[in-house]
Amino acid sequence: MRSSRAWLLTVVRVVVALLVLAVVVWGVARSWPEISVDLRRVDAATLALSTLFAAVGTWLTLLGWRVLLADLGSPLHLAPAAGVFFVGQLGKYLPGSVWSVLAQADMAARLHVPRRRTGVVGLVAIGLSVLTGILVGLPAVPHLLRSSSGGGWLLLALPAIAVVCWPPLLNRLIALGLRMLRREPLEHDLSTRAVLVTVALFVLAWLCFGAHTLVLARTIAGPGAPGLTVAALTGYALAGSLGMLTVVLPAGLGAREGIMTLVLASAMPVSAGTAVAIVSRFVITVVDVLAAGAGWAYARRHHLTASGAAGLEQSDADQRP
Repeated sequence: MRSSRAWLLTVVRVVVALLVLAVVVWGVARSWPEISVDLRRVDAATLALSTLFAAVGTWLTLLGWRVLLADLGSPLHLAPAAGVFFVGQLGKYLPGSVWSVLAQADMAARLHVPRRRTGVVGLVAIGLSVLTGILVGLPAVPHLLRSSSGGGWLLLALPAIAVVCWPPLLNRLIALGLRMLRREPLEHDLSTRAVLVTVALFVLAWLCFGAHTLVLARTIAGPGAPGLTVAALTGYALAGSLGMLTVVLPAGLGAREGIMTLVLASAMPVSAGTAVAIVSRFVITVVDVLAAGAGWAYARRHHLTASGAAGLEQSDADQRP
């Protein structure tokens, strides 16, 4: 019964993701003549600078995740931490919200990190990322409200999210969640320092992603558009954090682009905002794939992947008398 329910849930997630993708493709195709003109304004230098900002943002996210893991008792050197984090991050491109966490827990276990610990760090990192994204994206809410009347609830939700991520309460929620899952409690709580450092790193990461968006937006719309800097610099954080809440959609596909287009539409034509969202998605995906490729190469060389671990076990078995 449980396997049938899981299979049905997976099918629903895939169908919803495909429907959203179809809607996005249809919307882009309908406005393609205007969008294609805007896309042609993005030159190689703009693409390179935008990619650099996105890569720095991705690296800062890794550092925040690593701080949490070290605080709970598993300090990893930067190289193996990158291998675990970046390869696991590809799980976000599957429908659902836990695949990246499961992949990271599996790989980190080969480094003698308890799966429970890696799982908790992954979920806490997602929660703090959403919180900091909404914080950084707060200046973009007025831009969103000009295009849509449905964003006002963010102002009401923000204090509640801030309270939930307060370190003492956050540790209680972690303990409660582990009890409900019938898992052993963590050896000790997350420290306030670790949470604050992670929050600071995530804020910087969102600002880097915002700079990545701003570079594209200024190239496509020109620097003179009123409100463009605030909309682009903070709009990605708002769109990205809300996209993370749409757990059915792989990597917030469609949701992130839709929100970003609405925010940017306050400072540029809709077709130009759509072009920025399309190029941004392409750049972020390329950065994720390249980081995962480098991480996978390290992980395979050090037997952190399933195939690598199997090869190591076989080698050990062959050497036994």
